[in-house]
Amino acid sequence: MKAAFKFASAASAVALSAALAVPGAVAVQFVAVSAAQAAVVNRIEVRGNQRVDADTVRNYITIKPGKSFSNTDIDDAVKALFGSGLFSDVRINQVGSTLVVQVSEYQVVNQVLFQGNKKLKDAQLSGAVQLKPRGAFSQAALDADAATIKEAYKRVGRDDVTVGTKVMDLGENRVNVVFEINEGGRTKIAAINFVGNSAFGDRRLSDVISTKRSSVLSFMLRDDIYDEDRLRADEEALRRFYFNRGYADFQVVSAFGELDEATNQYTITITVDEGQRYTFGDVSVESTIAEIDGAQLQSLVETRKGDVYNAKNVEDSIIAITENVAGKGYAFAKVTPRGDRNFESRTINVVYTVDQGAKAYVERIEIRGNERTRDFVIRREFDVSEGDAFNQVLIQRAKKRLEALNFFEKVEVSTAPGSQPDQVVLVVDLVEKSTGEFSIGAGYSTGGDNAGPSIEGSITERNFLGRGQFIKFSAGGGKNSRDYSFSFTEPYFLGRRIAAGFDIYRQTRNYDHYDSDITGGTIRFGLPITDNVSTQLAYNISKEEYNLSDDCVNSSGAYDPSRCNVSIAILDGVADSPWIKSSVSGTLVYNTIDDMKSPHAGIYANFTTEVAGLGGDAKFVKVSGRGTYYQTLSEELDIVALLSAGGGHVQGFGDDGLRVFDQFKNNDRMIRGFEYNGIGPVDTATGEHLGGTTYFNATAEAQFPIPVVPESFGLRGAVFADAATLYGSKIETTPPVNFGTSTDMQWRASVGIGLLWASPFGPLRIDYAVPVAKQDTDNTQEFNFGISTRF
Repeated sequence: MKAAFKFASAASAVALSAALAVPGAVAVQFVAVSAAQAAVVNRIEVRGNQRVDADTVRNYITIKPGKSFSNTDIDDAVKALFGSGLFSDVRINQVGSTLVVQVSEYQVVNQVLFQGNKKLKDAQLSGAVQLKPRGAFSQAALDADAATIKEAYKRVGRDDVTVGTKVMDLGENRVNVVFEINEGGRTKIAAINFVGNSAFGDRRLSDVISTKRSSVLSFMLRDDIYDEDRLRADEEALRRFYFNRGYADFQVVSAFGELDEATNQYTITITVDEGQRYTFGDVSVESTIAEIDGAQLQSLVETRKGDVYNAKNVEDSIIAITENVAGKGYAFAKVTPRGDRNFESRTINVVYTVDQGAKAYVERIEIRGNERTRDFVIRREFDVSEGDAFNQVLIQRAKKRLEALNFFEKVEVSTAPGSQPDQVVLVVDLVEKSTGEFSIGAGYSTGGDNAGPSIEGSITERNFLGRGQFIKFSAGGGKNSRDYSFSFTEPYFLGRRIAAGFDIYRQTRNYDHYDSDITGGTIRFGLPITDNVSTQLAYNISKEEYNLSDDCVNSSGAYDPSRCNVSIAILDGVADSPWIKSSVSGTLVYNTIDDMKSPHAGIYANFTTEVAGLGGDAKFVKVSGRGTYYQTLSEELDIVALLSAGGGHVQGFGDDGLRVFDQFKNNDRMIRGFEYNGIGPVDTATGEHLGGTTYFNATAEAQFPIPVVPESFGLRGAVFADAATLYGSKIETTPPVNFGTSTDMQWRASVGIGLLWASPFGPLRIDYAVPVAKQDTDNTQEFNFGISTRF
């Protein structure tokens, strides 16, 4: 609020006017008393008030009957009355010994109504506008709210929305406010054009940014909404992308959208200057702190001479050096990288300088914008608290952690001066986004016991009740299968960075000769070891029940070999039902993947050991592992190669040996082109595959965009070659099963093509694979369609 008051001379009192910058304010007039001497009145009379009690008006001003007052007191009284938000006009005048306070009250809002809105609900709009029931009405607030509603519709892709207003007088100074909304058509993005790029093609850069060109799927993906804030975030994403690939001089020259009002479509143009591609030159560490030897810190540096320049590696080096120096007692140490470009050799020499920084402390952490997420969920991502030494590196690490939560559209961390020169206030500004997901996927198997269509759906909430907890319920099934599961994860167990959770599941399967029903649960704990390495420990328990199919039993429920020919290994397994498996497992994960949704570079590897025998019936040790390496072959064409290899072995102990159900069975993650449980050891008497104790597999694949198809569709093609072997058996039966030579190591291989779709329902994939090396006893399956699992 701004007020300007100009007082008359001491000779006389004159009428004055002031323009106040408050909603709906009008010219304010009052008669000022002499500036040369104070005045006294006997009483204060309030006029014009209808709803507001006169004593309430008197309480807002400091002038009292019988006490002297000045022009300053009148000035303060006018400001106080306007500041109350109750009055549209205020006049103060002295008439003899009476001070007359003339007020005009704002009308009171009875209801705020929205008409014509479908895309945005009443509750969303009510929370955005200023005018509220039982609040004061002003024309300025009404106009501002109409503009706010338009902005809200622009953020959901409705730029041509129109908002009309209507004020209905109900009498007694009360009004209803009506916003008449014409939502218009959905504003689309016709094209996203990149100008100035040569190192990377338009498709590759389109994959980097979050704004997408409109497609037939945009109504579900909601990624084709033009928004200035999103475009600024896309600029930053492009900068990070280029900086991490050697282009240290990269800059976004301009980024803007032009709206064609005739078609209601935007054309976005992003002009870039890529600059030259650099490699690292000489890399060294210097220290101005006498007790710190820079040469001893060299091993912490992740930037190596000859490597392509990478800003992330520079950041990681700064963090590693800072933490090491802080651990030696220098909490305020500052690590500054200095780059020296050599334009001729296209190299950058980097010197990391360690200085004793200025002493500063965190006075408080102020969090803004988190309407749903609890404060403690945000604060725990910081390694600094109120009173700790201020460390910019730890602040940036916390920012990255907050972004990695995937709870927020935008995370900004800034500083403000504290109450003392050595105090700093951390300001965390957040923009929340939806964290609930509903996904549905379908698949089709062309052969084997589970041939036919299947479907799977899930409901996920990543930020349950704003506490950062993860819950997921999924259900699915096909012709011969049913699956149900529920998962819960607390990412900060007992206030520490340890993820604790549990899973409950139930699986039923109908095979050719038997049915299975497995009910189980897992209690797990996950612990990060480094930024790239994590581990998970779990306790697993399950109850497995097996029954022969109705076609294989007689009227008394006993197995009838004349009805079907079942392997004795399966009969023994069914006879042992129900079977309790109690085990502990440990998994080690190494992950350097650049983007888990669309990987282009990095390694994802895991190694798992499971030991069963802590009570229950099962007794075995099972080890398995898998590693996948991604590498971009062509940035221009966006061709990505992956190499994957895996293996596993299970060894029983105790008197009973292994059951047929404990052994490994092949699936499409092991090798494509073959049925589930379609390779490996075979009972020669029945022709049934019984799984194996050991397997190895490998995959080579190239993924590429599909020409003509817009990148916003999320479709990519693939060509691949798979190889696998599954062999060995430790099943003990009486009489023993005759496996022939099928337990020997025998390699299978297949080649094929695939279609990958990053659909709104989750990643889906169709593969067509042709076996090129197989055994006579193998069962093949050329087509496979289902939910894609990369890792």
